Amino acid sequence: MRAALVQLTVTDDPEENLAVTLGHVRAAAAAGAEFVLTPECTNALSSSREHQRRILRPEEEDATLAALREEAARAGIWLLVGSLGLRTHEADGRFANRSFLIGPDGAVAARYDKIHMFDVNVSETEVYRESAAYRPGGAAVLAQAGEAAVGMTVCYDLRFPHLYRRLAQAGAQILTVPAAFNHLTGAAHWEVLLRARAIETGCFVLAPAQTGFHAEAHGKGRRTHGHSLAVAPWGEILADAGTEPGVTLVDLDLAEVARARHRVPSLGHDRPFDGP
Repeated sequence: MRAALVQLTVTDDPEENLAVTLGHVRAAAAAGAEFVLTPECTNALSSSREHQRRILRPEEEDATLAALREEAARAGIWLLVGSLGLRTHEADGRFANRSFLIGPDGAVAARYDKIHMFDVNVSETEVYRESAAYRPGGAAVLAQAGEAAVGMTVCYDLRFPHLYRRLAQAGAQILTVPAAFNHLTGAAHWEVLLRARAIETGCFVLAPAQTGFHAEAHGKGRRTHGHSLAVAPWGEILADAGTEPGVTLVDLDLAEVARARHRVPSLGHDRPFDGP
């Protein structure tokens, strides 16, 4: 399977972002990619809750999702829309951070709402409370993309290894980690966490990322780490996109999953234990 990681530097304007994303998806398909992946917050990144309320739409009205479904059908590819910020019908008005797997027929094959919210104090000047605006999901999702079983996750989920173990034990061969990873935590933790999840599970890990400074017309902007990565089941880095927006291609041999798990069959070695 040839996969393509799309690396973006989105703004807080969904229409502007969509034009760029479509260009990259088309370039990936033209290069022979069968599975194309975009990062978290493909439609927009905004630090302004008021602006988010103006630009975000329910799933059934989201122009980015509609256009990417059409593009997947036109190109005949599997497309992981890393995530979209979407309005929900929840009483508290919080949004969903939702990942979509779209099939070559343009239909939504699977949806996953990010479970773990980025509520952190990165530094004295960078404090994030994702749960103030987004409500967490409550279900892990394993989906089929052609011959590949795909476990869907998003960004901060990466720090919770039990989620990935559950997905692998359920049959996942590829774990997707679309992200808008903070530039400080990314420099310290991004690569090592992705490699650890691959090694622990014997899965391919595909992590398309946002990169650079994200300008906002209605907010202060923010920086993300970039370095979209593809990691093999034995932990080798197959591709690193660096820090520029664009498309990174990688060829996957799914038989490597079985080989890695045969060498170290740790997924079947769980034992009960007491304490603490």
